Amino acid sequence: MLSIVEIDRGTPAVKTDKQVTLEIDGRSIRVPEGTSVMRAASQAGINIPKLCATDMLEAFGSCRLCLVEIEGRKGYPASCTTPVTDGMKVSTQTQKLAEIRRGVMELYISDHPLDCLTCPANGHCELQDMAGVVGLREVRYGYDGANHVYARISAREDQKAAIHGRTSQWVDNPRFSPKDESNPYFTFDSSKCIVCSRCVRACDEVQGTFALTIQGRGFDSKVSASQNNVFLDSECVSCGACVQACPTATLSENTLIERGQAEHSVVTTCAYCGVGCSFRAEMKGEEIVRMVPNKDGHANHGHSCVKGRFAIGYATHPDRIHTPMIRHKITDPWRIVSWEEAIAHVASEFKRLQATHGKFSVGGITSSRCTNEETYLVQKLVRAGFGNNNVDTCARVCHSPTGYGLKATLGESAGTQDFDSIACTDVVLVIGANPTDAHPVFGSQMKQRLRAGAKLIVVDPRRIDLVRTPHIKADYHLKLKPGTNVAVLNALAYVIVTEGLVDEAFVAARCEREAFEKWRTFVALEKHSPEAMEAETGVPAALIRGAARLYATGGNAAIYYGLGVTEHSQGSTAVMAIANLAMATGNIGREGVGVNPLRGQNNVQGSCDMGSFPHEFPGYRHVGDATVRASFEAAWGVHLHDEPGLRIPNMFEAAIDGSFKGLYIEGEDIAQSDPNTQHVTAALEAMECVVVQDLFLNETAKFAHVFLPGSSFLEKDGTFTNAERRISRVRKVMEPKSGYADWEITQLLANAMGYAMNYTHPSQIMDEIARLTPTFHGVSFEKIDQLGSIQWPCNDEHPQGTPVMHVDEFVRGKGRFMLTEYVPTSEKVNAHYPLILTTGRILSQYNVGAQTRRTPNVAWHDEDRLEIHPHDAEERGLAEGDWVGIESRAGQTVLRARISERMQPGVVYTTFHFPGSGANVITTENSDWATNCPEYKVTAVQVTRVNQPSEWQKRYEAFSQTQQALLDAAEPS
Repeated sequence: MLSIVEIDRGTPAVKTDKQVTLEIDGRSIRVPEGTSVMRAASQAGINIPKLCATDMLEAFGSCRLCLVEIEGRKGYPASCTTPVTDGMKVSTQTQKLAEIRRGVMELYISDHPLDCLTCPANGHCELQDMAGVVGLREVRYGYDGANHVYARISAREDQKAAIHGRTSQWVDNPRFSPKDESNPYFTFDSSKCIVCSRCVRACDEVQGTFALTIQGRGFDSKVSASQNNVFLDSECVSCGACVQACPTATLSENTLIERGQAEHSVVTTCAYCGVGCSFRAEMKGEEIVRMVPNKDGHANHGHSCVKGRFAIGYATHPDRIHTPMIRHKITDPWRIVSWEEAIAHVASEFKRLQATHGKFSVGGITSSRCTNEETYLVQKLVRAGFGNNNVDTCARVCHSPTGYGLKATLGESAGTQDFDSIACTDVVLVIGANPTDAHPVFGSQMKQRLRAGAKLIVVDPRRIDLVRTPHIKADYHLKLKPGTNVAVLNALAYVIVTEGLVDEAFVAARCEREAFEKWRTFVALEKHSPEAMEAETGVPAALIRGAARLYATGGNAAIYYGLGVTEHSQGSTAVMAIANLAMATGNIGREGVGVNPLRGQNNVQGSCDMGSFPHEFPGYRHVGDATVRASFEAAWGVHLHDEPGLRIPNMFEAAIDGSFKGLYIEGEDIAQSDPNTQHVTAALEAMECVVVQDLFLNETAKFAHVFLPGSSFLEKDGTFTNAERRISRVRKVMEPKSGYADWEITQLLANAMGYAMNYTHPSQIMDEIARLTPTFHGVSFEKIDQLGSIQWPCNDEHPQGTPVMHVDEFVRGKGRFMLTEYVPTSEKVNAHYPLILTTGRILSQYNVGAQTRRTPNVAWHDEDRLEIHPHDAEERGLAEGDWVGIESRAGQTVLRARISERMQPGVVYTTFHFPGSGANVITTENSDWATNCPEYKVTAVQVTRVNQPSEWQKRYEAFSQTQQALLDAAEPS
């Protein structure tokens, strides 16, 4: 079911500059060549009846309601499948057409329940609307014959029963199927199905899962999930595309069934991954009825995933804390206090700590889940209010190498393309990313391009879904050993250089010549050849040579990478090696190419843009730059420190050493997300004032002295910036449950610290950001509302934003090739730790799971498991579901085994969505040489069969129970 406010024009828009003129119902209309008659009519305000047609899908022409008459043509062509031609004359309303449409509708209604008044689609049902439009007043065929509507039918309709004379009996209807309520988010009621195939086509064309089919022929045709499974047991990924496409109540959101139709709609932006999908929150007052992907959304074009569309129940979950709380020690019960007391207490404690231990003894961590405006205020509070640069963000542990590597080579710390650029891509190279799980909406867009013929290279130690999925097979899967990204990238470069595949003209015009020549000489060394690297990387030389040739000569080639590139000891080196490949082959600066980091969280790009790193002001400008610093000093009215502050790992070390005492954490759960959990919690225990601002008592809050209740994305105004640099509006659909949006809480704290902030709306904060940040000079809420979204840079030079960067020249002027020496990780396997553990995400869960674990998404993934290859499992006597102990140099935990050939022998894999799993208890403190980004992807481990939790898990469970009891015992002061 479509949004209550969107107009469906029946068929997709056509992209062409050539126009044609035609006449519809006597009205002259000019539209792009190739437009369907149906869409042309709709754009002119003439609505042709339809059921199988929707502008989200290609025309199908099966329902026969949209028939028209065209002068000079015989018969009654379907307007959805008939393209316009110049001079065409169309009639949409004639007596004959009316008779045909009523007859068609009569057939539909003769096999459809007549329960409109109690149907969840009542008031927003296309079948109901079309029955009214065509003037249907009676159904001559009756409802007693063969049907799909009733569970029981008269025996006279059952030939077998009739033969034996049981004509007065009632028997089971073989065509009837009971409601499928297996999926926690939607219900499938096949009795209401008109077999229009919209759901099947949406699954195929939009999502690309091919989980639905039309089973049977003729009157026996019906929609089936997989091989006649219930939805929950099928290949369905619950993206909801089928639900959105359904013109009846056959597929309905359970919230719609429970709450009825929405009354108003508010456009906002999803708060999950870095795709940044636009949604319409369909509301009844302050109650959300459903989230509908916005067809006008520039990042998602009306598509979504299971998280964004359905998993929003966390926002109103009973676990949410709505009142501020204070305690002196983490062993004390919480004390519920007023906002005034909580803010005054935090300010007093931070002032005391700075007076006692110096101004550098406190700091802050910004959130990649909060808005740009909120993140900007936190870093401003730290720099101007605390008087130091001790501010960092979760990008430290994910994409900080992206900022370093792309800044060094291209001059800007962000991806080069918009998502739509992939429509022009001929070769897709995916390295260290799993788009269909971690960025599923863009993953679907990528699959559309691959099914259309683009070639695919996957560089990953694990067989991700893209390697082989319906109608897609990777041309090359370079199944490298974890930790050898740089070796593989250098080997690819070796082939490109030594086989004469460099785009010499591009390099000569766009890149620093001296740096290129040094790089050319470097990568051409024999030690970088695929043959020399084969033993190190585990990738056959022939595969690397073939992949390099394809990337360099296959047309427009685009690289998409993720945390499998950055979360390594050579993360920054690998990012630079990727940029080198793009520059060497000229695959940058136009549509269809580029270097594209797939950011993990909804605003991790924005948190970096806003100056969350300790060495950079907003806009990636160094704190040591006197001119830049002076501009902020003038605007903020204070002297600013000129030396970089502490990174998150440095904060931990300083806390344990006794010099770092207070930390303000907005919307991050470092006790679960950061590596070597026991080291992190030791650092938190060493601090005197840990302030956590969040929705729930998360793992970090269990070590906090002050809890400030935050607000969800539904309770605030602001902006998010997605992985393609797209700035989109976040709009408040309900009042903050705790009384304040996060930006207001930070402002209260700043004022209590003695640094005045007086904003009355987040738009004022964005105006300040725009004044102080060159790449944001043209950004405002007003412009975003006008354009829908903006991709920075947006300034006088690019007033409408910048979909593709580095078009005529690089931001830094000339592109700079960097030498990328491969240095093997120090995390080595040996007899005691013979396996390599790598980590990643899964579709149904998100990051540390604080949001998705509090939704029905646990129906798909309710625990983290250890994927292990059958060979390694057999050696250890492991069976599916066995409890296994995973021990590393840092610690030990226990998970259940999942035996899978996705893994290569010698490599095991797990996710990190559940805190009790202890995935980061076993990851080490190894990190990227340039940015301290942890090496999550390479941990040497041993795996053995066990029968009880690890000692850490036992301590964790006891500690968590204690902390929950202290929360439950909280009383007002």
